[in-house]
Amino acid sequence: MAGALVLKHRRTTLERVEKFLPELRSRLFRDTCPLVSLSCFQTPQRIPYDEAVRQEFRPAKVGDSFGPTWRTCWFKVELSIPREWMGKEVHLLWESDGEGMVWRDAQPVQGLTKEGEKTSYILTDGLKEAEPHSLTVYVEVACNGLFGAGNGSLIAPPDPDKKFTLNKAELVVFNRDVHELLVDFEILVGMATLLGEENQRSFQALYVANQMVNLLDVTDSSTFPAVHQLASSIFSQKNGESQHTIHAMGHCHIDTAWLWPYEESVRKCARSWVTVVRLMEKNPEFTFACSQAQQFEWVRNWYPGLFAQIQGYAKEGRFIPVGGTWVEMDGNLPSGESMVRQFLQGQRFFQQQFGRLCLEFWLPDTFGYSAQLPQLMRGCGIQRFLTQKLSWSLVNTFPHNTFFWQGIDGSRVLAHFPPGNSYSLIGDVEEMLKTMKNNRDKGRVNHSAALFGFGDGGGGPTQKMLDRLKRMRDTDGLPRVQMSTPDQLFSVLEKEGTQLCTWIGELFLELHNGTYTVQAQIKKGNRECEQILHDAEVLSSFALTQKSTFQYPSIKLQHLWRLLLLNQFHDVLPGSCIQLVVEDSMRYYAEIRSEGALLLKDAIQALFGKLLPTGSEMTESFLVLNTLPWERTEVVCRPGAETLALVKVPSMGYSAVNDSLTPIHPVTVMKQADGSVTMENGVIAAHLDSMGRVMSLRLAHSGRESILDGHCANQFVIFDDVPLYWDAWDVMDYHLETRKPITTLLTPLEIVLAGGLRGSVKFSLRISERSVITQEVILDAMCPYLRFLTQVDWNEAHRFLKVEFPWHVRSMNATYEIQFGHLQRPTHRNTSWDWARFEVWSHKWMDLSEHGFGVALLNDCKYGASVHENVMSLSLLRSPKSPDATADIGHHQFTYAMMPHRGSFQEAAVIHCAYNLNFPLHMVPAVSVQCPAWSAFSVHSPAVVLESVKQAEDRPDGLVVRLYESHGSTVATWLQTSFPVKEAINCDLLERPDLSSHLLLEEHGVKLTFTPFQVRSVLLILSQ
Repeated sequence: MAGALVLKHRRTTLERVEKFLPELRSRLFRDTCPLVSLSCFQTPQRIPYDEAVRQEFRPAKVGDSFGPTWRTCWFKVELSIPREWMGKEVHLLWESDGEGMVWRDAQPVQGLTKEGEKTSYILTDGLKEAEPHSLTVYVEVACNGLFGAGNGSLIAPPDPDKKFTLNKAELVVFNRDVHELLVDFEILVGMATLLGEENQRSFQALYVANQMVNLLDVTDSSTFPAVHQLASSIFSQKNGESQHTIHAMGHCHIDTAWLWPYEESVRKCARSWVTVVRLMEKNPEFTFACSQAQQFEWVRNWYPGLFAQIQGYAKEGRFIPVGGTWVEMDGNLPSGESMVRQFLQGQRFFQQQFGRLCLEFWLPDTFGYSAQLPQLMRGCGIQRFLTQKLSWSLVNTFPHNTFFWQGIDGSRVLAHFPPGNSYSLIGDVEEMLKTMKNNRDKGRVNHSAALFGFGDGGGGPTQKMLDRLKRMRDTDGLPRVQMSTPDQLFSVLEKEGTQLCTWIGELFLELHNGTYTVQAQIKKGNRECEQILHDAEVLSSFALTQKSTFQYPSIKLQHLWRLLLLNQFHDVLPGSCIQLVVEDSMRYYAEIRSEGALLLKDAIQALFGKLLPTGSEMTESFLVLNTLPWERTEVVCRPGAETLALVKVPSMGYSAVNDSLTPIHPVTVMKQADGSVTMENGVIAAHLDSMGRVMSLRLAHSGRESILDGHCANQFVIFDDVPLYWDAWDVMDYHLETRKPITTLLTPLEIVLAGGLRGSVKFSLRISERSVITQEVILDAMCPYLRFLTQVDWNEAHRFLKVEFPWHVRSMNATYEIQFGHLQRPTHRNTSWDWARFEVWSHKWMDLSEHGFGVALLNDCKYGASVHENVMSLSLLRSPKSPDATADIGHHQFTYAMMPHRGSFQEAAVIHCAYNLNFPLHMVPAVSVQCPAWSAFSVHSPAVVLESVKQAEDRPDGLVVRLYESHGSTVATWLQTSFPVKEAINCDLLERPDLSSHLLLEEHGVKLTFTPFQVRSVLLILSQ
């Protein structure tokens, strides 16, 4: 009997509906029409549209291949829409490998990628008589996919010979009604499948979907409205007031470089964002959050028409700049000052281009988050933070999704981790349910974020994602989903925040620990360029105050800073990128080094012009410049000569040197009968065996031994390094089981410098048949540390080189420098949280101390480290093969130093010594004249570091000085300057002055108070 009710079997009913969907999907495109003509040309360059359309195009057809990888193929598409398609929605259907961009009327109008589910461009929503039926568009196709061109797997090095194929290019009539029905079915099937057999709504959704199949005749569009109405009967049943609310925001995470070079990211931004603009035209409720000032700047320069449209939607509050930084930088390795500049450059850009500062720090994909970030965020006008990366942790599950995050100085920000554990959702039922169920703060907050849109390689949201979310706006049985903005989300969370928990300290990602070490040349370039820009700003500030005609190089410094900040992107500085990106980054470091050297030269010329040699005159004297805020006494090489001198230089200043000072205790170097060597300088005494291992390191006065009896320090060790998948990213805990000491002596220890101002010895070890270590161990007069100048010729595969130091010290915790401060991590592995930190990161120093004594390890370009019980390890080199098969292969030079000390590391000036190692004194030849020593700045308390001195961004007559408390103490101190200062005003990290907080100028300078690890900026207005 027709229409009779039958008992429904759940599985067969569900499979019936699912089996029906391919039939419906095949009806999405109805009539088709071939193109009038198709032609193309290829180029190895990424060229602008105006240049491309002037080229000679050759005939092309569907099925043709083009390439290889990284080339660009431009297609000229001539088309004519049939008259009989009047009133119909007409698309250009385009399916090809690679990433495409449609250009129409000389403007980019649509991105095309198979991987991003964008394979058609809407030519017209409903063809009208007045519309042109014949037109020409261009399709620019990059010979790479959303995720580059990996050879056989996502993270494999790119296949340079890969070919790309055009699979489909035609005009089609798009059946919008079928699309709507497909989305209806998709949501209902999702509800039926995922709500579970115990849920009443699961069966309601299933039975309605089954009834829709009964009613629908795919060949008869007149049946469509009733079927759609049936689906709406489910979607119109509302939730109760207590239902979880999801704040959906469009997003398109674009890695500024990763498996593709920087230049391709420029086009990825344009392809993705122009598609967002098209969606905004058709979906007035659609909002889109977008980070990274650098990417906006690229689009502004290369696609000004698109950028103007983005600015228009930004004014409406729909295209929403977020993040506040120049790029989404690595959260561990940049210095504190670099992190400040990320915000300074980013926030100023957003203020200038969009008339507003970002209120949220947006860093969803970075490999851990420094415990100093909350303070830096607040200093830059941000009190909200969003990420999801800690969901990747391998060992422990982070206990919160919404919480207060407190930094080492006590600053707090509101943090939210979207419970869907992704920034690339597709907006389906499964993800919305997961977002609700995963919320670990149930009962405290009832709102969370869902970021939807294809990401990493770009792509962004699709119309289908928006249509799914519309159906889940308020559907009983599902969380309530509303299109929202970051401000709306965080405003609600702030109101609900009275019961939130607080997490204190770093947000450590228990994965990707190898990124602290891999691509060592990038890490070295970062550290060196941070130092170069610091010194260039300090000396340019000196010149600005001392010479009225000197022009502070603000534009050039901004350019160099932006290059450095760009290279701090979270797949570049960590080293998880392809070889092309490494080459780009090294080119940018080379530019910073060369241009920075010229800026230093210009500042020195302005400061000392009359004292500098102009020709071949004798230069027996030389000037020594100190860019650090404490007096330094060090051994230096005379410029242009092989001789050494012991010099004393005032804080942030200079002195003229004619003759070397005489050390109280000259360095002695003595070779023993067994080939070992002793080195002493009256501060420390070292005994090295013939293989360069340190058998003893004592404080000269007390005789306190640093090295554990029967062990040796400076022991090179090598490990097998074979991660489970993420080759460049990961170091797995099991690598520690493969430890092998390097004991093959190539050249025994020999004396290079026998003593006096400096003693040194040299030796070399064979790592393997392909790799060699050569090391010079250096002890300078009056220096409290033993320095190891290390050269490695490295040609290994999946091996990890470290150097170990078994100290005669017992402590439950080791101390590691981070941005503007330090923190402690356990030396034991009591809990899974401790054990997961078998490899951690540090900056210029780390220290292991017990009461009254400790040992610090300083370095000039390394970041990976560990301390387990009493053994301190510095990670030196890795050799992964994906995504860069050449990672770290080649020659490396770096320095580290062992520093035993009495008392605490604070009392022993470990922090100052680490700065000294990283910021060498500048030596400048001078004619033989007397020049009094001069100091620009000094700080009375050794706990306070004057980190930077620069011209103020908006006050040419002002300098900004940034200081921080480094010991973890509350302190009052004096900042003294010899500059003519008429006003001193507190300002934030964006250099916005607090006009109610003028500082008193007194005879001793400016009095400043600090709480532990506090960062302070002061605007100094100079007298004319």
